[in-house]
Amino acid sequence: MRVVFLNPCGSLGGAETSLLEILSSLRAASPQWRVQLVLGEDGPFAAEARARGVSVIVEPFPQTLGRLGDSRKHRLATMKNLLLAAGPAFWYRRRLARLLRALHPDVIQTNGFKMHLLGAWSRPASTPLIWHIHDYVSTRRLMSRLLRLVRKACSLAIVNSRSVAADVQTVLPNLKIVPIYNAVDTQRFSPTGATLDLDALAGLPPASGEIVRVGLVGTFARWKGHQVFLEALAQLRVEENIRGYVIGGPIYQTNDSQWSLEELRQQASMLGLQGRVGFTGFQGDIPSAMRSLDIVVHASTEPEPFGMVIIEAMACGKALVASRDGGAAELFIDGQTALGHIPGDASDLAMQIRRMATNAELRANLGVAGRASVEKHFDGRRLASQLLAVFHRVSPAGAIGLSDRAMESWSVRS
Repeated sequence: MRVVFLNPCGSLGGAETSLLEILSSLRAASPQWRVQLVLGEDGPFAAEARARGVSVIVEPFPQTLGRLGDSRKHRLATMKNLLLAAGPAFWYRRRLARLLRALHPDVIQTNGFKMHLLGAWSRPASTPLIWHIHDYVSTRRLMSRLLRLVRKACSLAIVNSRSVAADVQTVLPNLKIVPIYNAVDTQRFSPTGATLDLDALAGLPPASGEIVRVGLVGTFARWKGHQVFLEALAQLRVEENIRGYVIGGPIYQTNDSQWSLEELRQQASMLGLQGRVGFTGFQGDIPSAMRSLDIVVHASTEPEPFGMVIIEAMACGKALVASRDGGAAELFIDGQTALGHIPGDASDLAMQIRRMATNAELRANLGVAGRASVEKHFDGRRLASQLLAVFHRVSPAGAIGLSDRAMESWSVRS
């Protein structure tokens, strides 16, 4: 079978990290398949995919298309940008259609709203199209309308949690939906391995005495909760010897939806966190960064569709504090594999960080239980078997079929 994946971004965000695991799982499970990846921009994601033996083609987005976002706060600006991007999108769609005809895929899988639309407009007429939806659709008013217009081009949608499945069903009620949790490389993300000198990376002086290192790992998307994390750190006493780290950076071409490093530094300064929080910038070796922490924080202020950092932290055997909302809440058992906190509530987050920081036994027990949960529920072999069944279901090139009854057992409507 020939499978082509379309992804808009060349950087490594959560959706790209999950797609890497998909690519690796498919390569391992079906090495005879031809798996190709088409990206809208070059970057670290392309290098990582090539390292896994995937053929990568970069078909660069026009600048106006790359910067186009569906901002809920700036709808007039979004409409203006959409009009500016219409012409470049038309020509990009023609280039992409020529490329797909040349690749002659049996299945096309798209990631990201831009590629869902472009894939629907560009796919050869007889080629099944799978949307892999990593985000809530109902909150994107413009994108919801556009997806409804091209819904018939899509054979099936994979979603990364049941929370997202329920949301997509409200927008696209007749679309076949298959929830499949993302997976993590449990060998790469493991409790044993290299660590990083986070203080040196953040430009902080070496810590004097024993400290507890607490870090938020992720892109600078505004809903990831960086401000809440900083406010929570400010509520902890200096004598509690807790040092915070912000690990990551801005990765998107759209600026309205993400913090800049300077903005976050200003927030930390206004909260009086000088010397108590450090900014490491983007780190390509996330497992080593996580192993360097005592506590990993997931602080998303809005319902998170999935939350790769949650299963990555648990795979590393790290004590985790995570938001209790959306798809993220499906990934851990509060008090057993992680501690939950109220999304957007800095005081509640500070309380849970303090609870962990003062109890080394609790941190250790949560780390062990979290690792066991990941090995059971989020291993790549499980991902490969589910994806293979979906591809065989939608493509006539499949050597085996999946019964409608089995397919319905996966559907959110069952």
